[in-house]
Amino acid sequence: MSTVAVAIPLPRARTLVAELEVEGVHAVPASIGDGAPPLMDGVEALILPSTRAALTPTLIAACDRAGVRILLLGGDDPRLAARFGLPEPIAPDAPGWQVAAALAADPPTAPRGQTGRTAPPHRVIAVWGPHGAPGRSTLAVQLAVELTRAGRRTALLDADTVAPSLALLLGLSDDAPGIAAACRRAELGALDAAELSRLATTVETSAGALDVLAGLNRPGRWPELSAARLQRTLTACRDWAEDTVVDVSAAVDADDEATYDLAGPRRHAATAAVLREADAVIAVGSADPLGISRLVRDYSELRRLTAPAPVTVVINRVRQGPLGIDARGQIRRTLDRFAGISDVQFFPHDQRATDAALLHARPLTDVAPRSAFVAATRRLVSALAPAQNASTMIAPTAPHAPAVRDDDATVGSSRGSSRGVRRLRRAPGAPGG
Repeated sequence: MSTVAVAIPLPRARTLVAELEVEGVHAVPASIGDGAPPLMDGVEALILPSTRAALTPTLIAACDRAGVRILLLGGDDPRLAARFGLPEPIAPDAPGWQVAAALAADPPTAPRGQTGRTAPPHRVIAVWGPHGAPGRSTLAVQLAVELTRAGRRTALLDADTVAPSLALLLGLSDDAPGIAAACRRAELGALDAAELSRLATTVETSAGALDVLAGLNRPGRWPELSAARLQRTLTACRDWAEDTVVDVSAAVDADDEATYDLAGPRRHAATAAVLREADAVIAVGSADPLGISRLVRDYSELRRLTAPAPVTVVINRVRQGPLGIDARGQIRRTLDRFAGISDVQFFPHDQRATDAALLHARPLTDVAPRSAFVAATRRLVSALAPAQNASTMIAPTAPHAPAVRDDDATVGSSRGSSRGVRRLRRAPGAPGG
């Protein structure tokens, strides 16, 4: 090995360089200020602290291109190394001989527990829903949190130009630069991972840190989120985060294009741009006659914009009241008959948990970790997992996780789980009873 760059804080860096020289390893101190990768000719390995400030996607990409191996020391986030497919860090106070032995060892061909698998792709996931507040923003927040819990570096963007709400849901200031500033920087060609990290607001959740680009503080500023700007922003987000969850507005119609001003901005261009760029789309509908009707009407236009990206249909606020007995069965049959939708995810109506989340301006999992809505979101994350790495996307079950109730066990079932249906199934002589 010719040279090892030691990019850890002083005075530990000088001490480690001297200890490595004693072990016959040529080491030089390096700096990673402003996110610039400390790479030079002849460097074969880079020693870094396992922190979010030091370990960035830009640095990882630069090391991959240059063929430089990364060795991590200590750190404050034990999951950070796994997110980037790196081996576990060694102790921050490890002596020089131990670091030299780690450098001399054969580098792992794949992260621990993922032998033979390729790294999952970076994705943009759009969360859309028809008019009527079906719960798309609440689902977008919880989806981003659960993706973070699964070990993916996740960013949450508010691209709703009609009723932006993520800042209020998470208790963020309206004065944060957010997505509008990112779009302006993208138009100037100055948006990269480091700039996105500067513009984003970091929200600490029970699953880890979540980067949030808040939406417009006034809906009247919608021309700032043009289609071209958003496309460039999402391109930069793919290099910045592994999963980018984007909350968009309801309007997907093309009526605003039939105007005399063909060169002017479009009111709903942001929604259309995100849906076209998305790698996966979550379509959220409300479990009532009006919500299902709106979803059926807009679904064909949604597919026109998103094809060939897969669309996962989520029916939120499932309860017995608006639809009567076997609400899930009725919804399945209606969507299959009128929209050709056969695969549906059902989310229960958990008013107490959502009220607590609104009261505290926190994600549901932080205030109601046992909520059935949280459990349904985790199942959705498992369904969205990349096929080549699906097993690593499923968060491990906590030892104190509650048992699944009968109400929750059939959330995704076409048989339904209303009280009346369960009573019929438990009745003497019932099929399967």
